Amino acid sequence: MSGFRVAALLGWATVLTVAPANAAPPSPVVVELFTSQGCSSCPPANATLAALADRADVLALSFGVTYWDRLGWKDTFASPIYTARQWDYAHGLGHSQVYTPQIVVQGRADTVGQSVGEVEPLILAARAQSAASRPVVIAIAETVITVAAGPAPANPSKPADVWLVRYDPRTLEQPIKAGENDGRTLPHRDVVRELVRLGSWSGRPQQFAIAPSKDPHLRTAVLVQAGHGGPILGAAKG
Repeated sequence: MSGFRVAALLGWATVLTVAPANAAPPSPVVVELFTSQGCSSCPPANATLAALADRADVLALSFGVTYWDRLGWKDTFASPIYTARQWDYAHGLGHSQVYTPQIVVQGRADTVGQSVGEVEPLILAARAQSAASRPVVIAIAETVITVAAGPAPANPSKPADVWLVRYDPRTLEQPIKAGENDGRTLPHRDVVRELVRLGSWSGRPQQFAIAPSKDPHLRTAVLVQAGHGGPILGAAKG
């Protein structure tokens, strides 16, 4: 995975108490695809995510997982951290196994994701729920993330996780030279390149200092999530 960076440590993240964040755009619905270049049934789900990637009301993220690597092709975008995230969702959603492709919407529901029509009802349901309750407001600046309670303040029973995500919005064409997709060139959108847990949020306004991205192609997003594999409480994209 040459050039691939996954920041797993929190050494550069700090937390400060601040005033509440200013009004921000409505939180996008988070659509996470767990995929593998070695999985022959994944390309349609990759196309589904690509079709959603430019929507303002959606944060589309593609996570490459590692467990298909044993079949002859090592996914160039995959990370064990992303595989662990998928297992967290399996536990949270009551599944005994992980599978690809899998699309998880707002951490609350999942589907195979072979078409936009299959995913759209889950997006609509998540949007309706967000409209009824907007517990988190997130603001993103170059070196600081602000998280504060929204119009319908959240009082989580346990601290929520705050995740920094950096992803590549370009269409990345990857030639596959072995495994189930041998000979194909697969396009990918919104490939996650960094996933960092910044810390926890308990409902009071907080700032999380972040390091500027070293790659100008990457965009920044933030997720506030109830525990490992729990529902997404709020999200923002820079």
